[in-house]
Formats: sequence, C-alpha cells, structure tokens
Amino acid sequence: MGIALTYCFIAVDDHEKALAFYRDAVGLEVRNDVGYEGMRWVTVAAPGQDAQIVLEPPGMDPDASPADRETIADLMAKGLMRGVVFTVDDCDATFERIRASGAEVLQEPMDQPYGVRDCAFRDPAGNLVRFNQQPNR
Repeated sequence: MGIALTYCFIAVDDHEKALAFYRDAVGLEVRNDVGYEGMRWVTVAAPGQDAQIVLEPPGMDPDASPADRETIADLMAKGLMRGVVFTVDDCDATFERIRASGAEVLQEPMDQPYGVRDCAFRDPAGNLVRFNQQPNR
C-alpha cells in the first residue's frame, strides 16, 4: 500500500506576510494562490516535492464557532501554535538567509543531542518553523 502526504495546514493571519516568509525567505514555491468562496487558497511546497503547505486563515474549519476562531487567534498571538520542520542541506546558510529577511529568530544553529544541527524561527503569524540538517550533509 502506497501512501504520501499531500497537504498540511498552517494558520496565517496575513497571506502577503506569510508569502514573504515562506516563498521569499525560506524558498518554497507557490503552487496555488486562488480565491475560493470569499477565502484565499494559497499552497506552497519545496521545489521538486509533492507535499504542499496550505496557508490558511485561523479557524477555517467550517464547524469552528466564532469563539473557536477567537481562541485560535489568541493562541497564534502568543506563539503557541505548532509549525513545521524542514530538512535542509546547510543549516547555517539557511539560518543566515532567513535571518537576513528579518524573521524572528528563536534559536541560532546548534548541534542537538539527538543528532541533528538545527535552528528555529517564528513565521509572521507566530508559528514555529525549524530547519534540521541531518548528520553528514
């Protein structure tokens, strides 16, 4: 049985700021940027990979109540939403490129006891974004 990740979702409160981070600083490609029923459907992906990240407004689940949406927005404002982890060939070069964009640095590159070298940022919406370099890369 084959299985592959197609989409994952990251809540963003400003698509333009999110694109400046994920497209311009991180280097992802925009795969879709279309309007849909009063919303904006934006997907980005690493070049050559099928899995896409959907950048969506917080609480877009149709079953989310106004109170749910407010709670999600509050968690985003506190930086408590989870994010994504990317694998990169050169953690230090990736760190310098993204830091130069003005992104909020959470952790400078460091060797972790579990075997990776990594760094971390917050995207403009407050989501955690980590970049791991595997050993011998």
